[in-house]
Amino acid sequence: MGYIQELRELIDHKRIILPGCIAAIRNKKGQLLMQQRTYPHGVWGLPGGLMELGESTIDTVKRKVMEETGLKLGELSLFGVYSGQGYQCIAANGDEFDVVTIVYTTCEYEGEVEVMDDESLGFEWFDFDKLPDRIAGTHSKIISDYIKAAPLLN
Repeated sequence: MGYIQELRELIDHKRIILPGCIAAIRNKKGQLLMQQRTYPHGVWGLPGGLMELGESTIDTVKRKVMEETGLKLGELSLFGVYSGQGYQCIAANGDEFDVVTIVYTTCEYEGEVEVMDDESLGFEWFDFDKLPDRIAGTHSKIISDYIKAAPLLN
């Protein structure tokens, strides 16, 4: 059982702060890797997830991307930290949480993308001007900021 599940057993649905890490990964064509999630069903976002006790943010994003996509990430650059207004969520089961999302970028990875867990319906590389319609609310601003900054990053 993970840290969040253990914490939820103690506090039930009360509002908490959850730190998570995601990666904006670009391929050689400049496309952005996006994950179609099982929850909320069919919504797109960037791969990543929540920290476990004792993990650094870099360890978290590398672990979660490997678990979800099968990709081994190389060098990462910190892109930003997102929190505050607009980053409060209520899960379908009633769990309330504020998200602090640490975003990393990279063009360095090894492996081929494949669905590795039950959190993902699929993955796809998208051109910036052809992103999917249904993007997770907390990821929309991050992706928009990333696209604006992308020419400056590499």
